[in-house]
Amino acid sequence: MNNTKLVKPVEPTTKGQQRTDGELVVLRGVDKHFGALHVLRDVNLTVRQGEVVVVIGPSGSGKSTLCRTINRLETIDGGTITLDGRLLPQEGRELARLRSRVGMVFQSFNLFAHKTVLQNVALGPVKVLRRNRAQAEQQARELLDRVGVADQADKYPAQLSGGQQQRVAIARALAMEPKVMLFDEPTSALDPEMINEVLEVMTSLAAEGMTMIVVTHEMGFARRAAHRMVFMDAGRILEEATPEAFFTQPRTERAHEFLSKILTH
Repeated sequence: MNNTKLVKPVEPTTKGQQRTDGELVVLRGVDKHFGALHVLRDVNLTVRQGEVVVVIGPSGSGKSTLCRTINRLETIDGGTITLDGRLLPQEGRELARLRSRVGMVFQSFNLFAHKTVLQNVALGPVKVLRRNRAQAEQQARELLDRVGVADQADKYPAQLSGGQQQRVAIARALAMEPKVMLFDEPTSALDPEMINEVLEVMTSLAAEGMTMIVVTHEMGFARRAAHRMVFMDAGRILEEATPEAFFTQPRTERAHEFLSKILTH
């Protein structure tokens, strides 16, 4: 049974109101190649503080690569990326410092198998933020409670379900006190019954004002939590719109074709 503790979601009347406290992530003219494959083509995107942006599109459209460039897991060949007003550097301590403020949750959970759930969540604050262990473990327990897996703290990842492991991964990212959270298809490796428990945690974070960029195929989550939809195809952003506008009146034929396929299944 899902025991996730959640705050009350934002009311539908406020979902479409963009919280514009300033530009947090800005991509300008970003290009990326993998050999001869041009995976990102002149991408321009601005994400403001407190905004939830959902990125969708067909397989191979560049969604995951876009997500991975924002914390420099993938380098770019052209253009610029700024985080909180600072240009994202290629390498070095400044990159490590900025990257620590960008939480990322992947398709696979990437938890350390030889460490307990509590140790997984507390490790980053101790090693990177230089918190004392007792403080880091107290914060870790609070975050595990927040995502509904406090009772799993002393277990190892292999003892947890996929949904529980992904919630631990979210807690681990939150422990670094990120300015923005990136989610790269976080439910695609989960059994259907486990998907909702992860999406509920993400919806809760959105309601609390966390800045989020989410690559997902979960259209229900997009309708419920997104402030803005970004539709990609062949490495380009073809459309940006509110969920209401995108799902009811897509502007491009490609988006209309994509939606007609995914919304009928």
